[in-house]
Amino acid sequence: MSKFKIPAVPSSEITPPEVWQARREWIARAGAAALALGAPSWAHRRAMAAPAPGSPLPGKPDPRYAVMDAPTPERDVTSYNNYYEFGTDKGDPARHAAALRLDPWAVAVQGEAARPRSFALEDLLKLAPMQERVYRLRCVEGWSMVIPWVGYSLSELLKQVEPTGNARYVEFVTAMQPENMRGLKSSVLEWPYTEVLRMDEAMHPLTMLVFGLYGKVLPQQNGAPVRLAVPWKYGFKSAKSLVAIRLHEKPLPSSWMRAAPHEYGFYANVNPEVPHPRWSQATERRIGEGGLFAPKRKTLMFNGYAEQVASLYQGLDLRANY
Repeated sequence: MSKFKIPAVPSSEITPPEVWQARREWIARAGAAALALGAPSWAHRRAMAAPAPGSPLPGKPDPRYAVMDAPTPERDVTSYNNYYEFGTDKGDPARHAAALRLDPWAVAVQGEAARPRSFALEDLLKLAPMQERVYRLRCVEGWSMVIPWVGYSLSELLKQVEPTGNARYVEFVTAMQPENMRGLKSSVLEWPYTEVLRMDEAMHPLTMLVFGLYGKVLPQQNGAPVRLAVPWKYGFKSAKSLVAIRLHEKPLPSSWMRAAPHEYGFYANVNPEVPHPRWSQATERRIGEGGLFAPKRKTLMFNGYAEQVASLYQGLDLRANY
């Protein structure tokens, strides 16, 4: 992999020019006043603010990650979601997630690393060139989507902290805002929501740190301001609204493993031959193709990414390790 370069991405490509220019002038005045008074740099913290959901976030299309499937309509991707912190109904996130507080935001990368640190969102947005990748998304309930994500490989971030030789697993911790997330009152899961990957899965180029979809900044219901996309695994492995990434020597259970260990294993690889205890995984319905009347598609092994990822699991019994 070539050495990454920090691109010169002007703020005007992230937010509308009139908003960016006005905010820049206002921040400069506030910063000067703070310095004159010897006050903490409140203006600096405001400069780290998350770009507004829905504002432009272009990414260069990468043909290596293209699929032939037509993208799911944007209105379906942003209105039919699993995000239990805002409710268990598929429409709850779109109704309630606007309450999620995005400013300020940072992601702490901790644990088995030589250079652990916290990354402000503004730094994450500039860490590597933004790419648009069209990925399939498959959920255990039997529905699927095709989404053009905007972001870059998670490995670009992990390399910054220099994982030690003991870093064999990567835990992802999501936001927990009790005052804004009505679903946290539910006992369906332990909070905060966590997911875990093996280090080689996390470092695989397909594993993506996502900041946008359809060329726009992520809306809250889709995991703003930063989430994962792990396209060969069931959707719940692609944790939303990340606040911490922790490198561990030993494996540990994820939220769904703790909640229902008889139903959810560590890997969650898409496998049509291993049924969920309550659903077959052999077929799926694509959102946007007719709802409950949509034709069923055959589910592909590793969600169609077997050529890229099957080697990660050589010698592993995929029925026992589901």
